[in-house]
Amino acid sequence: MAYGSDDKIESAPVKDWVNDWDWLDDGWGENAIEIWNDVREQCPVGSTERYGRAFMPVTMEAVRDIANNTEDFSSIWVNVGRPDAPRAPAPPITSDPPDHHGHRRVILPAFNPKAVAEIEQDMRDFCRKLIKDLDGMDAVDAAVQYTQHIPVHGICILTGLPEEDADLFRDWIYKNFQLAPKDNAVRLQVLTEMTHYIDAILKDRLVNPKDDLLTTIATAEIDGKEVDWGIKIGYIRLQIVAGIDTTWSAIGSGLWHFAQHNDEVQRLVAVPNDDPLWNTANEEVLRYYAPVTMARKVINDVEIAGCPMRAGEQTLVTFPAANHDPAAFEDAHIFQLDRQDNRHVAFGVGIHRCAGSNLARLEMLVAFQEWLRAFPNYSLDKSKKTTWANGQVRGPREIPVLLNR
Repeated sequence: MAYGSDDKIESAPVKDWVNDWDWLDDGWGENAIEIWNDVREQCPVGSTERYGRAFMPVTMEAVRDIANNTEDFSSIWVNVGRPDAPRAPAPPITSDPPDHHGHRRVILPAFNPKAVAEIEQDMRDFCRKLIKDLDGMDAVDAAVQYTQHIPVHGICILTGLPEEDADLFRDWIYKNFQLAPKDNAVRLQVLTEMTHYIDAILKDRLVNPKDDLLTTIATAEIDGKEVDWGIKIGYIRLQIVAGIDTTWSAIGSGLWHFAQHNDEVQRLVAVPNDDPLWNTANEEVLRYYAPVTMARKVINDVEIAGCPMRAGEQTLVTFPAANHDPAAFEDAHIFQLDRQDNRHVAFGVGIHRCAGSNLARLEMLVAFQEWLRAFPNYSLDKSKKTTWANGQVRGPREIPVLLNR
């Protein structure tokens, strides 16, 4: 690891994923599953010095041990980056007990099953409009023209964020996940821009309240005490950063997979939308292609899977790697459309389990059903390359496909 003149980390390509991993390496996005499996064959926890000392657990046991241990691991750092990186709270994901429960209570009602179920038809209509926009086209980009729009629409419905700012949200997401871990200037830029944007929109809700999560947060109290304004901004920062790219990546990974497995597509489109096969397929996409890797700051000296970790160091909580642990899943290496025993951890585990899981599942299910029924014979365009995002949220950013109508 070296620092350039602009104080940006310059990294050589990874040659040893056990002792020198880098989740922003060009090899990570497309090859992460193979990387985790190779590391697991050698040891349960990889390490690196590229961001200061940081660890990468690749077994279900190690991942669960870290995620459930709030005494030795703090969520104040939820991504591995430079130790001197500017960071800002985005609760409840960045909060520890005892504060975590109160923060989670503020946002949870907006994402409960009833609230999410009420937007299903809206989401279907939206997906159908995106598909309608492809009329007359034989070759399209399933990511750019379909998947990246769906979770923006869903999160805007449930929060009240203006959908016309979708491009701005996507720009922040790209910079936050792909550039900021190695460049403090980019991280500070994104934090500053988001803070100004959210500050203005929350202040507007104080004057012009609406029936939405933005208004709930603008006026939020915990146990009768008003929530700090900076924390309120953090609540919305979390919705933008964590509520969009994650599901976009999961949907994209699923469409990339099904483009190569037409036999599975035919099984799905042969049954009605309420058939259990759709749900098991959705869960298997989540298991096999789980997009999100979280992180923790080590706050006490501790040992995980025989690996000593020291206070002040960092560790991934590599949920996607855990989902490929053969000790946790029978035939973990095989994508099984009708897998019944599927206790995956795509949404995390412990107190920080994803509050938006109901929304993500609905968005994925609707997106798959509408796309596969519209284009049951689509396939990858072999003349072009699928590109993948690296780092904390892994998924395809460009998916060139032939619709084969």
